[in-house]
Amino acid sequence: MRFDLISIFPDYFAPLTLSLMGKAEDAGLVSVEAHDLREWATGKHRSVDDTPYGGGAGMVMRADVWARALDEVLAIPLRTGDEDGTLASSRRILAIPTPSGTPLTQPLVEDLACADQIIVACGRYEGIDARVAQHYRGVGVEVLEFSIGDYVLNGGEVAAMVLTEAVARLLDGFMGNPDSLVEESHSGAGLLEYPVFTKPREFRSLQIPEVLLGGNHAAIERWRRDRAIEKTAAVRPDIALSLRADSLGREDRAALAACGVAYPREGAARPVDIRRAEVGDAHALSALAARTFPEACPPDLPREAIDAFIAAELSPDMFEAVASQPERYRILVAEVDGALVGYTLTVVGKGAIPDECVRPGKVEADAAYLSKCYVDAPWRGSGIADTLVERALADAAQCGHTSVALGTNRANKHAQAFYKRHGFRRRSTRIFDVGGVLNHDVVMVRHLTGADGRQLA
Repeated sequence: MRFDLISIFPDYFAPLTLSLMGKAEDAGLVSVEAHDLREWATGKHRSVDDTPYGGGAGMVMRADVWARALDEVLAIPLRTGDEDGTLASSRRILAIPTPSGTPLTQPLVEDLACADQIIVACGRYEGIDARVAQHYRGVGVEVLEFSIGDYVLNGGEVAAMVLTEAVARLLDGFMGNPDSLVEESHSGAGLLEYPVFTKPREFRSLQIPEVLLGGNHAAIERWRRDRAIEKTAAVRPDIALSLRADSLGREDRAALAACGVAYPREGAARPVDIRRAEVGDAHALSALAARTFPEACPPDLPREAIDAFIAAELSPDMFEAVASQPERYRILVAEVDGALVGYTLTVVGKGAIPDECVRPGKVEADAAYLSKCYVDAPWRGSGIADTLVERALADAAQCGHTSVALGTNRANKHAQAFYKRHGFRRRSTRIFDVGGVLNHDVVMVRHLTGADGRQLA
């Protein structure tokens, strides 16, 4: 690839001869030519600028000077061909740095890396006469006005170097280890890069994360992905809300939801707030429960029984009563755009678990009880349910419980698989009354202590 950088300060580009860029040029992977714009200026002082029409501060770079320079550089012959020697059409891009241009993003850089020649016109003063870009677009030249950030520099040279290095490093053979390009910031799904570590193992009382020392490559990959998600959500929430949805797996979505970003099955990602329910949420909680409970019931359960259960057990009065007793009933809600889309209800303290669930040696009487976990259909698979459950479990641990039990209909295989992914295991069965109809549930338990004996928090 050929880069032609045109400036009134061509010496500015000397650093591009250093390090990997210099090596790439020596190897013939890239050609970087710096041109002095004043070579195309005329007159005693070789002036390249003049006062702006309409008045105003500063000077504007002249269109005629730039046109002479660009015409000549655009006429440079490029030999690009296929493997069989057939000449292919070349792609030339005129790039103009400007604070009002298109942001230079990694996807844009990846597209630019497919070009054969990039000419960067580095403006100074108040910029380049707008007719330069207008003219070359009009004659069929691919023109890119770009910005490297929402700030103003003295000239376009720094931006030209940024573009040159960002594009060149993507060319085949530029990087010594091409895998370095795969996991860096803005690649793949667009996440920022995870934190990296090297020797010494301990630095000023700061330790290397234990997972990186265990040799479990799947666990390491997951840890790095989760840290990248956390960093992206914290530092660049705009990026976290605009990731490629098709590149996000189930665990990615769960990690994003835990960071306050939910990707629904359809539509755009939205910020999600996971918080404790308040008494004022009772009516919204009741409506949410009435929407979601029927979908967890077996298909042969009569609608009359479902409606009776909703009226008796999921009414606004019931939710108001339990929300007013947070020391006993812990309700977490997920809120998107001011609407409740999911919730959990956990009973904590002595005697929290229903008697019919207790099985000594399998389901202990001192377990907390995860009574409810429901999410609206459009937000299932978004990670909201995962976040609600994990926060409910952590809350139970903080309340002193070492295990959490729950019951779910034995026909609801999807729910059982979901809870199994969160560490629950089937331990027993029970009979559960829904509106006077007896249903068969499985009872599942999650222990809240790790292999090292430490309690989860």
